Amino acid sequence: MRVIINGKPEEVAMGVTLLELIETRQLHPSRVVAELNREIVPGDRFANTILSEGDRLELLQFVGGG
Repeated sequence: MRVIINGKPEEVAMGVTLLELIETRQLHPSRVVAELNREIVPGDRFANTILSEGDRLELLQFVGGG
């Protein structure tokens, strides 16, 4: 199915969760903020949030530095 991730259309498997998607991108879930269809998804709901056709997802990762 097709979803929009950070403004770009991408194909993802049916039934994939937000947590699975984050992990396949080799991102650490505790360092990611996810906005799904313009609503922030709390980190404790990543595993229970199943993506759907046409969803719009923004993933932001915190990066340390100074």
